[in-house]
Amino acid sequence: MENLLAYVLMAIMMSMLPGTDTVLIMKNTLSHGAKAGRYTIFGMATGLTFWTIIAVFGLSVVIAQSLLLFNAIKYMGAAYLLYLGVKTFFTKSTLSLEAVQVGSQHSNDKSVHYHHKEYYLQGAISNILNPKTILVYITFMPQFINLNGNTNQQLIVLGLILTLVAVGWFMILVYLIDHLKKWLNKPKFQTLFQKSTGIMLIGFGVKTAL
Repeated sequence: MENLLAYVLMAIMMSMLPGTDTVLIMKNTLSHGAKAGRYTIFGMATGLTFWTIIAVFGLSVVIAQSLLLFNAIKYMGAAYLLYLGVKTFFTKSTLSLEAVQVGSQHSNDKSVHYHHKEYYLQGAISNILNPKTILVYITFMPQFINLNGNTNQQLIVLGLILTLVAVGWFMILVYLIDHLKKWLNKPKFQTLFQKSTGIMLIGFGVKTAL
């Protein structure tokens, strides 16, 4: 691997730039608590791991070179973001974080597990169907690979670094949001954030499709 430090710095910058993952994690954390945000992060990490495995087997290049496959992933991802955006925007009620925490104490384990699975799947699906993730693996990572070394091992290490950096940053973000909930938990802010998040997700969906 070449310029590993530069790669880590670039991975940090890419993770901190606001995008679909950021919006989705913030939405779930504010609406359903820190645990929902963490499950969304685990889903996102699964998506990055999925593409690392794909890259190791060389399929990411095949997908990128196939207009049909790339467009299929792109439009499925756009449709999913549009679905999440519309669903978020038209949700009639926004639960406060305290209400969620109190309500969770009275929920049965099966119900709690179902909701955690839902947040996890949101993070995983949105990441797997994000064409930008594919481009990261076929345009960004190859610049830091030493062709004289074991390419697959380098891809695994680079993919692992990117995943750990992203998870670390989003965990910090969830922690900060959770500790600022006293100010962020006001009903007016919750409603405004919910509508804004819905619009942003719809915007990301349209942008992805175009």
